[in-house]
Amino acid sequence: MPSLYEVTREELSELLGDEPRYRVEQVWHGLWTTNESIESISTIPKSLRASLAERFPNSLRVIEEVASDHGATRKWVLELHDGSTIETVLMLYDDRATVCISSQAGCAMGCTFCATGQAGFSRQLSVGEVVEQVLFAARHAAPRRLSNVVFMGMGEPLANYPVTVEVLRRLQSYRAMSARHLTVSTVGVAPAIERLAREGLPVTLAVSLHAANDETRSELVPLNRRYPLARLREACAYWSATTKRRLSFEWALIDQVNDTARASDELADYALGLGAHVNLIPLNPTPGYLVRGSSPERVRGFRDALVERGVNVTVRQTRGRSIAAACGQLAQVANAKRTAVRVRTR
Repeated sequence: MPSLYEVTREELSELLGDEPRYRVEQVWHGLWTTNESIESISTIPKSLRASLAERFPNSLRVIEEVASDHGATRKWVLELHDGSTIETVLMLYDDRATVCISSQAGCAMGCTFCATGQAGFSRQLSVGEVVEQVLFAARHAAPRRLSNVVFMGMGEPLANYPVTVEVLRRLQSYRAMSARHLTVSTVGVAPAIERLAREGLPVTLAVSLHAANDETRSELVPLNRRYPLARLREACAYWSATTKRRLSFEWALIDQVNDTARASDELADYALGLGAHVNLIPLNPTPGYLVRGSSPERVRGFRDALVERGVNVTVRQTRGRSIAAACGQLAQVANAKRTAVRVRTR
């Protein structure tokens, strides 16, 4: 489906044909600066709004909206033109607003503890479908300015590489967002990490690590069988050397699986060798994964063990768990009837 968010300013000028030149600026400003839907751009004639809306209908239709944290976390289930659904989460803080966007409908990576991975892959999203999530969230964040975009929703962003990179470029160029406020999460598609490093986009890279030995990581993140930890280390080292940006490792703490003393030593060795920051995330529950997340006491103990080793570490605040909007929970409702998965503890 065509989207106005996929055209350049020059292409928009051609689309508007005989319209006065200033109309191009009015439409462009409405779409990218004031976050207006086509039908709401009041600076252009009603007839032009109707014509553009008919030719370029919205890519997203809200079919469910839920909120938690006293309204500070909001999740939307959005239907696409072909009936596929995705989920987008907006998180409001005192000093910023962050949107967590989806890059695919479903996910083919199959991470055992992730609701999206349990659901399987449907299709890639287009540039317009990804950008519209950002601008949709920006409208709902007002009067706060949407300051951060994280590719941590449904899907593996680097498996939809051309779209992810184009969206990053458009958010920088057309929304004037700093690349440092754009985060791309990946389960470790090593060649794509290296390719992204060469794009000249100083974004933040967050690698979903979750285990620092190949046996456990291959159980949690099946892609590890294709790109094991040694290969991933090469890609991460290349990223840091090329971009001069510190990467981060995401680690969902799972009781007796990756929150042990041995696991903390393995993680410390891996992270220190790359100068990486570590984000600890207590595992959020999903119907298809039967192992519980680490207790607060085990989270603190794991964090303290890393600190003692000199690792730069943060325990991330969990937002949206009650509405299945937290890390690893997107598409949870759709997965409720799927067969549960067990992973060996160690």
